[in-house]
Amino acid sequence: MLIDRITEGLRDPELAGRLSRQIHDAATRPLRLMEVCGTHTMAIFRHGIRSLLPAEVELISGPGCPVCVTSAGDIDQIIDLADRPGVILATFGDLLRVPGSDCKNLAEARAEGANVEIVYSPAEALKIAQATDRTVVFPAIGFETTIPVIAATALEARQKGINNFKLLVSHKVVPPALYALLGDPELAVDGLICPGHVSAIIGEKAYEPLAAKFHIPCVIAGFEPMDILSAIYLLVRQIQDGQARVENCYGRVVSREGNPRARAMIEKVFEPCDAQWRGLGAIPGSGLALRPDFSDLDARTAFGLVFHDVPEPKGCRCGEILTGKVKPPQCPLFNTRCTPTRPVGPCMVSSEGTCAAYSKYGGL
Repeated sequence: MLIDRITEGLRDPELAGRLSRQIHDAATRPLRLMEVCGTHTMAIFRHGIRSLLPAEVELISGPGCPVCVTSAGDIDQIIDLADRPGVILATFGDLLRVPGSDCKNLAEARAEGANVEIVYSPAEALKIAQATDRTVVFPAIGFETTIPVIAATALEARQKGINNFKLLVSHKVVPPALYALLGDPELAVDGLICPGHVSAIIGEKAYEPLAAKFHIPCVIAGFEPMDILSAIYLLVRQIQDGQARVENCYGRVVSREGNPRARAMIEKVFEPCDAQWRGLGAIPGSGLALRPDFSDLDARTAFGLVFHDVPEPKGCRCGEILTGKVKPPQCPLFNTRCTPTRPVGPCMVSSEGTCAAYSKYGGL
């Protein structure tokens, strides 16, 4: 198949070595490059990308894991709903072990009798609602990549008149978070490796105002070794040339305009709102809420939930890790009190979490 041939080329060791040498030649001063995608973080570790880079190029992980950036207050609301009588909480599995402010998680709530179902899509949660009289709540967490699917599920629930299906919406959108991140004087980043999946929806032009305002190069990358190495090379070359523009290394998936149909579906169901990010705090316009026409699907309204801003677990530096200010080994809990089998912070829980990647691959 064609896709197999493409993937094979993107993992060619000889091509990777050649591009690695070009990066070594081009990097003449220390550079800090941030990948803004949890899937990139895992791919960088899994393929040993750091071992192919010169000492001058440092890769740091940003707020690219949707579970990780979900605030502790939002996690508390999810666990609260799971404990409500008559509620079935239908959730993706990566939320199961994320602890709330009192260290309790959904797995423990389920062990205590809460009705928590693991689903692989919001459509599956909707099917559960069709088969029961109980209220089924789906925690809607994710970036632009997954939001269209959840919007489609909301439209289907409306069309079929399924009134016992609710959404607990904690969606985040990426560009406002990047503005907040780059506006932080404590963070020195020379270039951004932009997320491939998100960019497929929002398009490469979404980063152009960001690149212009902060004079920072942005390169969209896929997830194969050559995708990532190509993005690093283009960033290094732009920086050395004093340029700051948006380039696209993932043209087989990402276009300049993105996916207008997916964005139209999002806009039909959701509207912008302020959102609380773990590590970044409240960011105006960085979240999505259900539009008034869809308020009957809002779990917060249905159950009278009130958001409470709660602190990180004592000693946990997950918020600083998400903003690239520290690396996991600098957290006193890393691989001691906080481990993959007993995580304290969400960065150790999620399959896209930076701490999980460092723990699994040894920081290489």
